[in-house]
Amino acid sequence: MVHATRRQLITLLGGAAAAWPLSARAQQGERVRRVGVLMPLAADDPEGQVRLQALAQGLQQFGWTIGRNVRLETRWSAGNADDTRKYAAELAALAPDIILANGTPAVAPLLQVTRTVPIVFVVVADPVGSGFVDSLARPGGNATGFFVFEFGISGKWLELLKQIAPDVTRAAIIRDAGASSGIGQWAAIQSVAPSLGVEVIPVNVRDAGEIDRAFATFARSSNVGMVVTGSALAVVHRKLLVSLAARHKLPAVYWDRAPVVDGGLISYGPDLIDQFRRAAEYVDRILKGEKPADLPVQAPTKYELVINLKSAKTLGLEVPATLLARADEVIE
Repeated sequence: MVHATRRQLITLLGGAAAAWPLSARAQQGERVRRVGVLMPLAADDPEGQVRLQALAQGLQQFGWTIGRNVRLETRWSAGNADDTRKYAAELAALAPDIILANGTPAVAPLLQVTRTVPIVFVVVADPVGSGFVDSLARPGGNATGFFVFEFGISGKWLELLKQIAPDVTRAAIIRDAGASSGIGQWAAIQSVAPSLGVEVIPVNVRDAGEIDRAFATFARSSNVGMVVTGSALAVVHRKLLVSLAARHKLPAVYWDRAPVVDGGLISYGPDLIDQFRRAAEYVDRILKGEKPADLPVQAPTKYELVINLKSAKTLGLEVPATLLARADEVIE
């Protein structure tokens, strides 16, 4: 059911996306508001399109229609740090009414170029530690939004790996070492590893070549598994990570459902699409005059456990009945 809905969203978006960049057709006398959007994905990534569609649907509930009274200026950086900085400056220069920023790598450069344009962020791991806001309750500056999870959740990924693949004794932890969230997630995983009897090895995800080389090294050992922690780079490289896990027959736990839809084994994490829907409320409130400084940063409200049974079968894994009972979505 969820599958079909996401496919429908992508199909819907196919028509809508073409129309968005066109000059907004406002009804006579109605002011068209401009919303900048900075995305870390590639423009043709279906996951990015579904996220945008969720934002558009959320805005519609508050009376904002893309192409009528609101216009989206979207930039796609495909995980490239230089492009992210370039597009952040470009969007700030357009002086939009508000900017929606997807992920930590998008927020940092935006705050370097503007302290006046309101910013609503989504999928950010540690907004206080990253210096984006003064506190969750009172952000204090020109940014607010939705954080993605407490670092403690990272320990659960290793527990899940051990539950679904009990023979695993070594786990490669895929992380973005350049982000504070990569360090925080790694620390949480390290703290539970001894009690689970698993040796953990950090693997950085700066580029595809680095991932390839790391896999070639650690996949030679036996009883190896993998945990993919949350980062923009992990989303950008998710198809590569899933295909390498399949090729080397590695059980892998992911922080988001998108890689599991692409053939990964299992994921546990917040519903990221829901964050875009919820962000629409903050965009609406700011467009109507409220200040980001006064809007508290919100936590996720929905977490989901997604299991791909086909992948489990390919790996020769028997998924425990207790895990299946807890799953929010099972892909057959």
